[in-house]
Amino acid sequence: MIIKKIETNRRKEAVDITHIIKDSINIQNGLVVVYVPHTTAGVIINEAYDSDVADDILEKLSQLVPYSDSYKHHEGNSDAHIQSSMVGSSVSIIVENSKLMLGRWQGVFFMEFDGPRRREIYIKIIEG
Repeated sequence: MIIKKIETNRRKEAVDITHIIKDSINIQNGLVVVYVPHTTAGVIINEAYDSDVADDILEKLSQLVPYSDSYKHHEGNSDAHIQSSMVGSSVSIIVENSKLMLGRWQGVFFMEFDGPRRREIYIKIIEG
């Protein structure tokens, strides 16, 4: 397993980590699993060509799950826990001929919901 460090700069932020994943590939064919071991962050695959898409996702999640509501969790970050649950904590990507089999416009994004923070990304490469 490969562990990569990432630092986020804002409370809500989408960070394109596609290059980190690509640089980690050391197999011809197989699968890459990207896992985020945090309860207030997640990972998604979505459009990387236009950064407005990631911003729109963050904005819509903030509208659906606002910062302030009648949450019981006393730390003040319940919205971040809920949003990370909505997007998920892992993605799997096929590797063929040492390349990520992402769609033409796709990228992998680390989704920060409770930053800024120092975070980790776990990358597991499965040959096959």
